[in-house]
Amino acid sequence: MTGMDDALPDNVERDEVLDEDNRLTDEFVRSVSDAVESNDTNLAQDLVNPLHNADIADLFELVDEDERAPLADALGDLVSADVLAEMNDFVREDLIVVLDAGQIADLTEQLDTDDAVAIIEDLEDEEQRAVLAELEPEDRAVIESALTYDEETAGRIMQRDLVAVPEHMNVGNLIDYLREHDDLTTEFWEIYVVDAAHKPIGTCQLSWILRTPRNIPVSDVMKREQTLIPATMDQEEVALRFQKYNLISAAVTDEDGRLIGMITVDDILHIVEDEASEDVLLLSGAGEGDINEPIRDSYRARVRWLIANLATALVASFVISIFGAAIEQMVALAILMPIVASIGGNAGTQTMAVSVRALAMNELTRSNTRRIIGREFRIALLNGGTIAILVGIGTGLVFASPMLGGVIALAMLINIVIAGFAGIFVPVMLDRLDQDPALASSVFVTMITDTMGFLGFLGLAVASGLVNL
Repeated sequence: MTGMDDALPDNVERDEVLDEDNRLTDEFVRSVSDAVESNDTNLAQDLVNPLHNADIADLFELVDEDERAPLADALGDLVSADVLAEMNDFVREDLIVVLDAGQIADLTEQLDTDDAVAIIEDLEDEEQRAVLAELEPEDRAVIESALTYDEETAGRIMQRDLVAVPEHMNVGNLIDYLREHDDLTTEFWEIYVVDAAHKPIGTCQLSWILRTPRNIPVSDVMKREQTLIPATMDQEEVALRFQKYNLISAAVTDEDGRLIGMITVDDILHIVEDEASEDVLLLSGAGEGDINEPIRDSYRARVRWLIANLATALVASFVISIFGAAIEQMVALAILMPIVASIGGNAGTQTMAVSVRALAMNELTRSNTRRIIGREFRIALLNGGTIAILVGIGTGLVFASPMLGGVIALAMLINIVIAGFAGIFVPVMLDRLDQDPALASSVFVTMITDTMGFLGFLGLAVASGLVNL
């Protein structure tokens, strides 16, 4: 953003472009939209030219969907490959459809392999083939190879551009090699040392190379211990390894152990954000949860979840219907029932959220499951006891019925304990069955807490003699 003030038109100040949170202001977005609408492409380009690639990508997300293609036409070359790489997936799809295969190929050839794959993998099969046919043979082979790996695996997100050298080199030879070969990647933090079979045997950080005499062999400088990432490893597991071992980059190997790429920490930051967002959205049933997602896709994702919740609500309603005669005898039961179910549901959601996170972070494993269940059980007892006392005293005073207060207090304690158990048991069981615990846990936990809340409260009311069936 350096020099933005000098590059902006005379009538536009920097604080009119970005607000205090470093987001494009409404006024700036409108000024660009107005310039495009009036066909003043020079003004539009003058306004957008000083922006960072990420801010240009944000601009496309902020304008209306039908304005994105005209905006891209007006900005021309300012919509670079780096802008596409920074762009929201759904917004990028809107732009890609207006570009021909040659234009897409030209843009992807300017990107790192992982970013190029991210763009091409979203295309339809026919479009993919057309774009790949426009690429240089070497670039096409690299991208086709990456596309053979499953989505969200190390093979898809790795970069092919790296520096690998044999161990027989000395430091002087290595420095000369780096200086003389212009075709090497320009951004790297580590140099990978490989054997004759191209299998990684160590790494050298650039700082070590710069501070070591030229005559020292690379094999004496390199670090032999390294974390190798199989190309088929799930990206979530890759992120966990980066976090656990404090990695900046890591080598990716094929099934034969040969070095085929590397993953850097900047790629991992995107993965961590995506995986965390995905788990939160799965728990709520909101689909992709992206405000740029097509309405039809959002509808499909959300309505399935609502139908599932409808089914669980019918189970709870059936339980209530069994005690219909008892509720008619004491209206207070109908008033208090939602409290028992609601508090139990919240308690279950708390435990479930902790459990799903622990499973995602590999903190909850087979070896400590029993201990964690015991921990959550004790927490549920403490929470349940506290809430039971408060609601029991309040109910007894409001309805002038100590017996009713005791019934709801015991029902509350029972439901919160059940909720705590369900909140950890359901995600763990789904994980053991190789199902995503974030996807289905909420449905089951809600059904359990609602059903057991109503059954416990109404059943205790009948058992205590307050009402009869």
